[in-house]
Amino acid sequence: MKLAFLVDPLGDLKPKKDSSIAMMREASRRGHEVYAFELPDMRVEEGAVLAQAKRLAVGGDDAAWYREEASSEAPLAFFDAVLMRKDPPFDAEYYYATILLERAEAQGARVINAPRALRDWNEKLAILRFPQFAPATLVSRDPARVHAFVDKHADVILKKLDGMGGTMIFRVRADDPNRNVIVETMVGEAARSIMVQKYVPAIAKGDKRVLVIDGKPFPHCLARIPKAGETRGNLAAGGTGVAQPLSARDREIGETVGAELVKAGITLAGLDVIGDFLTEVNVTSPTCIVEIAQQTGENAAKPLLDAVERRAAR
Repeated sequence: MKLAFLVDPLGDLKPKKDSSIAMMREASRRGHEVYAFELPDMRVEEGAVLAQAKRLAVGGDDAAWYREEASSEAPLAFFDAVLMRKDPPFDAEYYYATILLERAEAQGARVINAPRALRDWNEKLAILRFPQFAPATLVSRDPARVHAFVDKHADVILKKLDGMGGTMIFRVRADDPNRNVIVETMVGEAARSIMVQKYVPAIAKGDKRVLVIDGKPFPHCLARIPKAGETRGNLAAGGTGVAQPLSARDREIGETVGAELVKAGITLAGLDVIGDFLTEVNVTSPTCIVEIAQQTGENAAKPLLDAVERRAAR
């Protein structure tokens, strides 16, 4: 098969932790042709969605994990599957890309994850689809309502709806002397909607990344444990990743959410679970494949490529 990966610049990808590279390596091991392109390489001309894509030779050497073999322009429908792996933020350019990718679908391209789902499943707000799993949550741009929520729950987390990697996440207690300025910073003059959630103490044991592949939770997750004095478990914020088997609750959440993900055309998602609570549904460019494989020997890229192959064969 010919598999095209829409990614950030190849030179910026880090083989020791990048899930996109893990996918490319598994695809190459199976004998598939691997291509890569970036957002600026995609365009529409005379109605056709095209991309200038590089064909790569992908290897296992982290110091030189790929070699560019050729570069050519082709309609996205030329490839057996296009894997959208552009990292957030989900900004205007990302939004426009989903529209072009959806148009490519109409021309016969198979895009993973589905472009419409990338727009519809905001990674913070998607938990509202599953209230049975979510902690107490408020979404508002009204400072008074945010303060009332803080007063009610005493210890909360504030986060932007378009944040990533642990950026712009604050823990606020009712008696926090910086409470007012934090709320002002987050919502401005009632200009920005944010999410506020009751603090879950189980974060001390890790913010678990549960991978869901074609609707099924992968047997191991990565618990991202905050460093001392930190609330955020994100690896980008200094957290330590510890692979562990799914708990019964993790599996329940993964299977329930996975059933809806499949309906939406989402082949790979990363659920964030703290204790018994679902806190995010990551669909843009889920990670942690490499860390789980390194610690358990179980490579989630394998069932993912199985799913891609099934999708391409339809």
